[in-house]
Amino acid sequence: MELKGRVVVVTGGANGIGLALSQRFAKEGAAGVVVADKDPRAVDVAREVGGHAVVVDVGVEADVVRLVAEALAAYGRIDLFCSNAGIFTPGGEETSDVEWERIWRVNVMAQVYAARAIVPPMLAGGGGYLLQTASAAGLLTQIGSAPYAVTKHAAVALAEWLAITYGDQGLKVSCLCPQGVRTGMLEAATGPAHAFVAGTAIDPAEVAEAVVEGLRAERFLILPHPEVGEYMRRKTDDYDRWIRGMRRLQRQIAGS
Repeated sequence: MELKGRVVVVTGGANGIGLALSQRFAKEGAAGVVVADKDPRAVDVAREVGGHAVVVDVGVEADVVRLVAEALAAYGRIDLFCSNAGIFTPGGEETSDVEWERIWRVNVMAQVYAARAIVPPMLAGGGGYLLQTASAAGLLTQIGSAPYAVTKHAAVALAEWLAITYGDQGLKVSCLCPQGVRTGMLEAATGPAHAFVAGTAIDPAEVAEAVVEGLRAERFLILPHPEVGEYMRRKTDDYDRWIRGMRRLQRQIAGS
């Protein structure tokens, strides 16, 4: 997919990766960039990129339906929908039900809501493109956060399912799985695991560059950190060995 002349929606578009994507898509010559975010700074970003802002909570299905309706009203079509919004919470199985439900709504159900709203009109128009932001944690795991690891695995699974189910009908899907990225989410995180990921963190603009290249090649997995692909291969080659290695890594992080 070439982005010139395309109409793009970016959730979580006011900050971090979403902001970088919105800016880069505009630079690539997109015909319209819809910047969607709970943060009202979406209005400023949309003004900067010459796009359209929609202030929404993607964890609420009615808001996602409204987002799609406003985007279609503004531009007549949506060529690329980027389900990018996401949140992080630390903790294990003891994390409260409230926090589990909150992260599940934003990291998973928001992408389900978007698929419900946008896949039918895309298919009716002959096809379209979905970019689903997950994380390297969705391919590997997240030391120190069960909710993040679980929801990002689910996001990858949804992207796979959509690609398999609708690929023959013209729907293209890419799944973005970065490792550490220098965003507000990373800055707000604490602890040794955060320090480990921060050591290899890249700028959001580098993620946007990888996305443009990945969309152009129409690759399913977009890996701004190429080493994640190698880690994944090691995991699938010998799952037990990989788990033992991750235990060692967890001990190293805890002792740092």
